[in-house]
Amino acid sequence: MEPALSALMTASGAESLLERAYIDAVEQVDDMDETRAQILDAAYEQFCRMGVQRSTMEDVARRAGVSRITVYRRFATKNALVEHVVRREFRRYFDQFLRDIQQAETAADRVVLGFVSSLRAIRSNPLIGGLIATEPDLLVPSMISDGGRTLATVRQFVAGQLRQEQRAGNVSSDLDADLVAEMMVRISASFLGIPSHLVDLDDDEQLAMVARRFLVPMLEPPAPLADRE
Repeated sequence: MEPALSALMTASGAESLLERAYIDAVEQVDDMDETRAQILDAAYEQFCRMGVQRSTMEDVARRAGVSRITVYRRFATKNALVEHVVRREFRRYFDQFLRDIQQAETAADRVVLGFVSSLRAIRSNPLIGGLIATEPDLLVPSMISDGGRTLATVRQFVAGQLRQEQRAGNVSSDLDADLVAEMMVRISASFLGIPSHLVDLDDDEQLAMVARRFLVPMLEPPAPLADRE
Protein backbone atom coordinates (compact mmCIF):
# COMPACT_ATOMS: atom_id res chain seq x y z
CA MET A 1 0.00 0.00 0.00
CA GLU A 2 1.31 3.45 -0.86
CA PRO A 3 2.27 5.36 2.33
CA ALA A 4 0.16 8.37 1.33
CA LEU A 5 -2.99 6.27 1.25
CA SER A 6 -2.35 4.52 4.54
CA ALA A 7 -1.94 7.98 6.12
CA LEU A 8 -5.32 9.31 4.99
CA MET A 9 -7.08 8.79 8.28
CA THR A 10 -4.23 8.51 10.78
CA ALA A 11 -1.54 11.03 10.01
CA SER A 12 1.70 10.98 11.88
CA GLY A 13 1.83 13.02 15.05
CA ALA A 14 -0.37 13.43 18.09
CA GLU A 15 -3.60 14.05 16.20
CA SER A 16 -5.28 12.30 13.28
CA LEU A 17 -6.45 14.18 10.21
CA LEU A 18 -10.03 13.88 11.39
CA GLU A 19 -9.14 15.32 14.79
CA ARG A 20 -7.42 18.29 13.17
CA ALA A 21 -10.35 18.88 10.84
CA TYR A 22 -12.75 18.70 13.79
CA ILE A 23 -10.75 21.29 15.74
CA ASP A 24 -10.53 23.54 12.67
CA ALA A 25 -14.31 23.39 12.20
CA VAL A 26 -15.20 24.00 15.84
CA GLU A 27 -12.69 26.85 16.17
CA GLN A 28 -13.39 28.15 12.63
CA VAL A 29 -9.69 28.16 11.80
CA ASP A 30 -8.71 29.89 8.55
CA ASP A 31 -4.98 29.76 7.81
CA MET A 32 -5.16 29.43 4.02
CA ASP A 33 -3.13 31.79 1.84
CA GLU A 34 -3.99 32.12 -1.86
CA THR A 35 -1.13 29.99 -3.22
CA ARG A 36 -1.70 27.24 -0.67
CA ALA A 37 -5.42 27.13 -1.52
CA GLN A 38 -4.58 27.07 -5.23
CA ILE A 39 -2.30 24.06 -4.75
CA LEU A 40 -4.83 22.20 -2.61
CA ASP A 41 -7.56 22.86 -5.19
CA ALA A 42 -5.32 21.49 -7.92
CA ALA A 43 -4.34 18.45 -5.85
CA TYR A 44 -7.96 17.70 -5.05
CA GLU A 45 -8.89 17.81 -8.73
CA GLN A 46 -5.85 15.73 -9.68
CA PHE A 47 -6.55 13.05 -7.06
CA CYS A 48 -10.22 12.89 -8.03
CA ARG A 49 -9.38 12.50 -11.72
CA MET A 50 -6.37 10.20 -11.56
CA GLY A 51 -6.34 8.78 -8.05
CA VAL A 52 -3.76 9.32 -5.34
CA GLN A 53 -1.43 6.54 -6.36
CA ARG A 54 -1.13 7.63 -9.99
CA SER A 55 -0.61 11.33 -9.22
CA THR A 56 2.73 13.06 -8.69
CA MET A 57 3.77 16.39 -7.22
CA GLU A 58 4.67 17.46 -10.76
CA ASP A 59 1.10 16.72 -11.88
CA VAL A 60 -0.26 18.90 -9.11
CA ALA A 61 2.14 21.74 -9.89
CA ARG A 62 1.18 21.64 -13.55
CA ARG A 63 -2.53 21.70 -12.76
CA ALA A 64 -2.06 24.54 -10.26
CA GLY A 65 -0.03 26.59 -12.71
CA VAL A 66 2.91 26.92 -10.34
CA SER A 67 6.42 25.50 -10.23
CA ARG A 68 7.23 22.17 -8.62
CA ILE A 69 9.46 24.05 -6.17
CA THR A 70 6.48 26.16 -5.06
CA VAL A 71 4.51 23.02 -4.27
CA TYR A 72 7.40 21.54 -2.27
CA ARG A 73 7.82 24.78 -0.33
CA ARG A 74 4.24 24.47 0.91
CA PHE A 75 4.17 20.66 1.24
CA ALA A 76 7.47 18.89 1.77
CA THR A 77 6.25 15.47 0.62
CA LYS A 78 3.41 13.91 -1.30
CA ASN A 79 2.18 12.37 1.95
CA ALA A 80 1.93 15.84 3.48
CA LEU A 81 0.00 17.13 0.48
CA VAL A 82 -2.42 14.19 0.56
CA GLU A 83 -2.96 14.67 4.29
CA HIS A 84 -3.81 18.36 3.87
CA VAL A 85 -6.19 17.69 0.98
CA VAL A 86 -8.07 15.04 2.95
CA ARG A 87 -8.04 17.17 6.09
CA ARG A 88 -9.69 20.01 4.17
CA GLU A 89 -12.39 17.66 2.87
CA PHE A 90 -13.19 16.48 6.38
CA ARG A 91 -13.29 20.11 7.51
CA ARG A 92 -15.83 20.77 4.78
CA TYR A 93 -17.84 17.79 6.03
CA PHE A 94 -17.99 19.17 9.58
CA ASP A 95 -18.87 22.65 8.29
CA GLN A 96 -21.66 21.26 6.10
CA PHE A 97 -23.01 19.15 8.97
CA LEU A 98 -23.29 22.24 11.17
CA ARG A 99 -25.02 24.20 8.42
CA ASP A 100 -27.50 21.40 7.69
CA ILE A 101 -28.65 20.86 11.27
CA GLN A 102 -29.33 24.58 11.67
CA GLN A 103 -32.28 24.10 9.32
CA ALA A 104 -34.08 21.84 11.81
CA GLU A 105 -36.44 23.06 14.53
CA THR A 106 -36.25 20.15 16.99
CA ALA A 107 -33.54 17.91 18.40
CA ALA A 108 -35.13 14.92 16.67
CA ASP A 109 -35.07 16.71 13.34
CA ARG A 110 -31.42 17.62 13.86
CA VAL A 111 -30.55 13.96 14.47
CA VAL A 112 -32.32 12.98 11.26
CA LEU A 113 -30.74 15.77 9.21
CA GLY A 114 -27.33 15.07 10.70
CA PHE A 115 -27.51 11.38 9.81
CA VAL A 116 -28.67 12.03 6.25
CA SER A 117 -26.20 14.89 5.79
CA SER A 118 -23.25 12.84 7.03
CA LEU A 119 -23.84 9.90 4.72
CA ARG A 120 -24.58 12.13 1.75
CA ALA A 121 -21.55 14.37 2.33
CA ILE A 122 -19.06 11.53 2.59
CA ARG A 123 -20.52 9.29 -0.11
CA SER A 124 -20.89 12.14 -2.59
CA ASN A 125 -17.42 13.55 -2.00
CA PRO A 126 -15.42 12.71 -5.16
CA LEU A 127 -12.25 12.02 -3.19
CA ILE A 128 -13.35 10.39 0.09
CA GLY A 129 -16.48 8.74 -1.28
CA GLY A 130 -14.61 7.67 -4.38
CA LEU A 131 -11.94 5.93 -2.34
CA ILE A 132 -14.55 4.19 -0.19
CA ALA A 133 -16.36 2.99 -3.31
CA THR A 134 -13.42 2.05 -5.53
CA GLU A 135 -10.58 1.31 -3.10
CA PRO A 136 -12.25 0.19 0.16
CA ASP A 137 -9.28 -2.06 0.92
CA LEU A 138 -7.13 1.06 1.22
CA LEU A 139 -9.34 3.49 3.12
CA VAL A 140 -11.91 1.52 5.12
CA PRO A 141 -9.35 -0.57 7.06
CA SER A 142 -7.61 2.61 8.20
CA MET A 143 -10.94 3.81 9.60
CA ILE A 144 -11.36 0.73 11.80
CA SER A 145 -7.77 -0.23 12.64
CA ASP A 146 -6.55 3.01 14.18
CA GLY A 147 -7.33 2.05 17.76
CA GLY A 148 -10.73 3.74 17.60
CA ARG A 149 -9.35 7.26 17.09
CA THR A 150 -11.46 8.01 14.03
CA LEU A 151 -14.67 6.87 15.71
CA ALA A 152 -13.74 8.69 18.92
CA THR A 153 -13.24 11.97 17.05
CA VAL A 154 -16.62 11.83 15.35
CA ARG A 155 -18.24 10.65 18.60
CA GLN A 156 -16.76 13.67 20.36
CA PHE A 157 -18.25 15.93 17.71
CA VAL A 158 -21.73 14.35 17.93
CA ALA A 159 -21.63 14.23 21.74
CA GLY A 160 -20.86 17.94 21.74
CA GLN A 161 -23.98 18.58 19.69
CA LEU A 162 -26.06 16.45 22.08
CA ARG A 163 -24.73 18.38 25.08
CA GLN A 164 -25.77 21.61 23.41
CA GLU A 165 -29.27 20.14 23.13
CA GLN A 166 -29.14 19.27 26.83
CA ARG A 167 -28.06 22.78 27.81
CA ALA A 168 -30.90 24.20 25.71
CA GLY A 169 -33.38 21.92 27.48
CA ASN A 170 -34.23 20.04 24.29
CA VAL A 171 -32.88 16.70 25.53
CA SER A 172 -32.99 15.20 29.02
CA SER A 173 -29.99 15.94 31.20
CA ASP A 174 -30.05 12.24 32.16
CA LEU A 175 -29.08 11.24 28.62
CA ASP A 176 -25.63 9.65 28.35
CA ALA A 177 -24.44 11.87 25.50
CA ASP A 178 -21.17 9.99 24.93
CA LEU A 179 -22.80 6.56 24.73
CA VAL A 180 -25.65 7.74 22.49
CA ALA A 181 -23.17 9.54 20.22
CA GLU A 182 -21.03 6.40 19.99
CA MET A 183 -24.02 4.27 18.96
CA MET A 184 -25.10 6.82 16.35
CA VAL A 185 -21.62 7.05 14.89
CA ARG A 186 -21.17 3.27 14.77
CA ILE A 187 -24.45 2.89 12.88
CA SER A 188 -23.42 5.58 10.40
CA ALA A 189 -19.96 4.03 9.97
CA SER A 190 -21.45 0.62 9.27
CA PHE A 191 -23.50 2.03 6.40
CA LEU A 192 -20.38 3.66 4.98
CA GLY A 193 -18.18 0.62 5.27
CA ILE A 194 -20.62 -2.20 4.47
CA PRO A 195 -23.03 -2.01 1.50
CA SER A 196 -26.71 -2.39 2.37
CA HIS A 197 -29.13 -4.50 0.35
CA LEU A 198 -32.13 -3.14 2.26
CA VAL A 199 -31.52 0.60 2.50
CA ASP A 200 -30.76 2.72 -0.57
CA LEU A 201 -28.01 4.99 0.70
CA ASP A 202 -28.69 7.41 -2.16
CA ASP A 203 -32.32 7.85 -1.07
CA ASP A 204 -32.52 10.63 1.53
CA GLU A 205 -36.11 9.68 2.43
CA GLN A 206 -35.10 6.12 3.27
CA LEU A 207 -32.17 7.35 5.33
CA ALA A 208 -34.44 9.77 7.18
CA MET A 209 -36.85 6.91 7.92
CA VAL A 210 -34.03 4.82 9.37
CA ALA A 211 -32.88 7.73 11.52
CA ARG A 212 -36.39 8.43 12.87
CA ARG A 213 -37.03 4.78 13.65
CA PHE A 214 -33.70 3.84 15.20
CA LEU A 215 -31.69 6.96 16.10
CA VAL A 216 -34.28 9.42 17.39
CA PRO A 217 -35.49 7.04 20.14
CA MET A 218 -31.95 7.13 21.52
CA LEU A 219 -32.63 10.71 22.64
CA GLU A 220 -34.85 9.34 25.39
CA PRO A 221 -32.89 8.25 28.48
CA PRO A 222 -33.56 4.69 29.70
CA ALA A 223 -36.44 4.34 32.10
CA PRO A 224 -35.55 3.68 35.74
CA LEU A 225 -35.48 0.00 36.67
CA ALA A 226 -38.55 0.44 38.90
CA ASP A 227 -40.58 1.61 35.88
CA ARG A 228 -39.69 -1.52 33.92
CA GLU A 229 -41.18 -3.92 36.43
